[in-house]
Amino acid sequence: MNSDPSLLSPLGKPTDYRADYAPELLYPIPRQLKRDELGIAPGGLPFAGEDLWNAYELSWLNPRGKPVVALATFRVPADSPNLVESKSFKLYLNSFNQTPFADAAAVEAALVRDLSAAAGAPVAVAVEPLDGRPQVAVGYPEGTLIDTLDVACDRYQPAPELLHAVDGPVVEETLYSHLLKSNCLVTGQPDWATVVIRYRGRPIDRAGLLRYIVSFRNHNEFHEQCVERIYCDLSRRCAPEALAVHARYTRRGGLDINPFRSSGHYPPPDNTREPRQ
Repeated sequence: MNSDPSLLSPLGKPTDYRADYAPELLYPIPRQLKRDELGIAPGGLPFAGEDLWNAYELSWLNPRGKPVVALATFRVPADSPNLVESKSFKLYLNSFNQTPFADAAAVEAALVRDLSAAAGAPVAVAVEPLDGRPQVAVGYPEGTLIDTLDVACDRYQPAPELLHAVDGPVVEETLYSHLLKSNCLVTGQPDWATVVIRYRGRPIDRAGLLRYIVSFRNHNEFHEQCVERIYCDLSRRCAPEALAVHARYTRRGGLDINPFRSSGHYPPPDNTREPRQ
């Protein structure tokens, strides 16, 4: 019997949509399953960070039965025992559609309670009804885009051996690429992202880094797991003094997922959407 709970989830299976509040739809997956593959011991995380989710299709009914629509953000700490499987998250949010709530604060309280229980750690939630005209920032990362490098690519499964630092003085820089693509662990559907790497240390070879990012192209793994793999590979192969890896994935089903992992020297970035989001 396969012990991977992601294969038992509702992801990739026909599902009846619920329009009544149903927190039991949330499907947690232990993070440690994939961390074991990376050689990360329980309780010994080499990084801090969070998973920032943005929801664009949140709605509920006010006490008079009139719909309210809102944006929401969710910040799940990287040291939580579980991640929440994305389709179950979407089904759960859909269950608010025909459910009356007193106000946005009541919706926010329900989301905090349910998501914290699923993740096994406190989840920060912000709900912003659209009638309040919430501001949404869209832009490109600050730093150097490496996608214009003329490199030959022939590896399409993660190839950490492509990563190396070169001799030279210590630098502190931010490099980013729009060429990260991976596939859903269960369905095989493509996931597209911009990945941002900030570090201090010997210069990372940019051509090798770009080829490494492209090497995820046929790799099946959840967003959070890909970012942790990239962080661990960079840490082990290039040994930077400080490191942060941030990916902004395009949305699916009204949700985008943006994992951030850091050595602790860099704070989480603000919630500026990448143009494809």
